[in-house]
Amino acid sequence: MKKAWILLLSLSLIVLAGCSLEPPEWAKPSKSGDVKDLKIGLSISTLNNPFFVSLKNGVVDEAKKNGMETVVVDAQNDSAKQVNDVEDLIQQGVDVLLINPTDSAAISAAVQSANSIGIPVITLDRSSEKGDVVTLVASDNTKGGEMAAEFLVEKLGQGAKIAELEGVPGASATRERGKGFHNIADKQLSVIAKQTAEFDRTKGLTVMENMLQGNPSIQGVFAHNDEMALGAIEAINSTGKNILVVGFDGNDDAINSVKDGKLAATVAQQPKLIGELAVKAAKDHLQGKKVEDHIAAPLKLVTK
Repeated sequence: MKKAWILLLSLSLIVLAGCSLEPPEWAKPSKSGDVKDLKIGLSISTLNNPFFVSLKNGVVDEAKKNGMETVVVDAQNDSAKQVNDVEDLIQQGVDVLLINPTDSAAISAAVQSANSIGIPVITLDRSSEKGDVVTLVASDNTKGGEMAAEFLVEKLGQGAKIAELEGVPGASATRERGKGFHNIADKQLSVIAKQTAEFDRTKGLTVMENMLQGNPSIQGVFAHNDEMALGAIEAINSTGKNILVVGFDGNDDAINSVKDGKLAATVAQQPKLIGELAVKAAKDHLQGKKVEDHIAAPLKLVTK
C-alpha cells in the first residue's frame, strides 16, 4: 500500500511539473496572420530615462496605428525584475515580445522561455546573449563610440587625457559603445580613468566628482549615454574647469545642453524610430514576411 502511495505521488509530481512548463492555451501566441487586436508585450529597462520613454512611445504609437494593444512593463534597471516581468507577459498571452534588456546575459532565460512556446522576441537597443530573437533593432553602437572618440581627437588633439563613464555592466550597448570608443582612443587618446555610472545622471555626477579628485588633469569625457554626460557636467561646473564632454543618445536635455554650449556633443540616436521599426518588424514577422537579423537606426553627431 505504501509503495502504491509513493508511486501515485511521484506520478502527480511529474504531471504537475509538466504542466508548469506550458502556459494555458489562452496564453499561447496567436498563429493568425492578421495583426489587428494582437497583443504586444513591451519590457523596458527603465522609464526613468527620457531615451527609453521616447522608445516606448514609438512602440505604443506605431502599435496603435495598426490596431495592436501594447502592455508595457518597467524593469527599473533591475535584471531580476525584468525576467519576472517578461514571464508575467508570457502568462498574459502576448503574441510577441519586444524587450529592451537591462542586462544582455540575464535576459537570456526569459527569451528562452518565450522561445519554448513559440512567442517571437524582438530586442531593442540592446541584444540578448542567448535565445532566438527575430531581430535586434538598434543603432550601430560601435560606430557611435568611434564617432565620439574621433570628435575628441579633433577637438583636443592626439594624446589628450580622457575619462570614460561606462554604462550598465553586462548591457550590450555598454560593451559596443566602449569597444567603438577604444578602437580609436587606444591609438589616439590617453584614457586615464574609466568607471561605470550605470547610465544614471546622479551616479554620473558622483563618479565624475571622484574622477576629478583623483585625476585633475582630465581634458575630456566620453559618457556612454547623455544622462551620465549631464551628471558629469554638473560635477565639472562645480570645479570651474573647462572639460569637453561627449554623450550618447541625443535626448532632449542633451540637445538643449549642446545648444547652450555646455555639452560639447552627443551621438544622437532616434529612440522613437527604434520603437516604430520594432513594431513594423513584429508585424512583418507575424505576417510571415522575412525580417533582417539586425535593423539599424541612423546615428548623427550633434554639435553646436
